[in-house]
Amino acid sequence: MPTVIMKHILPCGRARGSVGAEHGDRNRRNGSAQVKSQEQGCSYGGPCGAVMVNLSAVIRVSLLSVAMLPHSALLLLLCVTCLLTSCPALPFEQKGFWDFGMDSDIGDLMKMMRDEGEGSAMEELPHPKHEPTCPFGCQCHLRVVQCSDLRLTAVPYDIPTDTRLLDLQNNYITELRENDFKGLSNLYALVLRNNQISRVHPRAFAPLQRMQKLYFSHNHLTSVPKNLPTSLEELRIHDNRIRKVPEGAFANLRNMNCIEMGGNPLQNSGFEPGAFKGLRLSYLRISEAKLTGVPTDLPESLHELHLDHNQIQAIELEDLSRYTNLYRLGLGYNHVRNIEAGSLHYLPYLRELHLDNNRLNGVPAGLPEMKYLQVVYLHANNISRIDINDFCPLGFGMKRTFYNGISLFSNPINYWEVQPATFRCVSDSLAIQFGNNRK
Repeated sequence: MPTVIMKHILPCGRARGSVGAEHGDRNRRNGSAQVKSQEQGCSYGGPCGAVMVNLSAVIRVSLLSVAMLPHSALLLLLCVTCLLTSCPALPFEQKGFWDFGMDSDIGDLMKMMRDEGEGSAMEELPHPKHEPTCPFGCQCHLRVVQCSDLRLTAVPYDIPTDTRLLDLQNNYITELRENDFKGLSNLYALVLRNNQISRVHPRAFAPLQRMQKLYFSHNHLTSVPKNLPTSLEELRIHDNRIRKVPEGAFANLRNMNCIEMGGNPLQNSGFEPGAFKGLRLSYLRISEAKLTGVPTDLPESLHELHLDHNQIQAIELEDLSRYTNLYRLGLGYNHVRNIEAGSLHYLPYLRELHLDNNRLNGVPAGLPEMKYLQVVYLHANNISRIDINDFCPLGFGMKRTFYNGISLFSNPINYWEVQPATFRCVSDSLAIQFGNNRK
């Protein structure tokens, strides 16, 4: 019988050579589409390489038998022959979903996580012994736990012990219990604003040994919370229902620097003697209360005192004698009609004086002697006259700093009647604001 020689087995078992004229005609009649589909069907197997195979030693078939075989069966026979011979190509290995995780260690996936504190996205993070928890619904990132706007009615459990900032604002929390902050000894700031808290357990803040900032505004507190952490530096309890500040309310808070307690129905009688004893505050705001005079028992260390939006009617001689370190004094939006001569003499370092929206009839006495005064708000009063020496001293060089802001608008002043020399110690003419009388 005639021998068929197949040479150079190509990828996917495709043959190159002579298989007889009759068989070649059959291939041409079947068209190239079928051959192309066969090539695509096994393309995943990879190339078999160029192999010289003498099929005469393996298979002898008659031309009649070859003619009777279907074309697809012939190609299948050739592929099997390739696999049985010493083909250098490796068989196809499926890489699917199920075995993807075996390609690398689980630890390599940690390289995708970025620790902002360390900075490198390629550095593999150590596996913690105990994975930190995060309260349900909250967001925890870089020791910041944000649980705001979640309609919470109580402080959540499972707060990570390394938390530095805990945000619980805009919820419906009504009470702080004894163990609400247990284990949070590293907490730096606690935000509780805009809740409905009216009760605070005396030992609620006991674990917070390093807390420096407490934001407790817009709640239902009727008194200053007891046993605040001695590390506290900033306390904001404005817009509550506090009517009384008893003696020792801020005892042992030697690090306290700032207290914001405006928006409470506090009267002058609500401050007991010794209420601020031991404090060395720099900043105190008691605005939007019911004060009728300047409180006389506030800390002497104050640099800023804000008493805006009260019912203060006058500044008497001794009212400011205790506050010689003030840089800024806010008395706007009161009912001040008179400032007794000599009252401002006790404020030698004052930089800003806010007396806007009051009922003054003239510029307060004593401004020329204030060597460091730079900003004076006198707008929206009843001032109708300005003398040439109301702001500047007579002698040259007596004032250490020039004014950079004097507001006089909304007063019944004819500005064209004011002498230009009145503002000889003002840095720039644009610093003077006359505007229009809006009353």
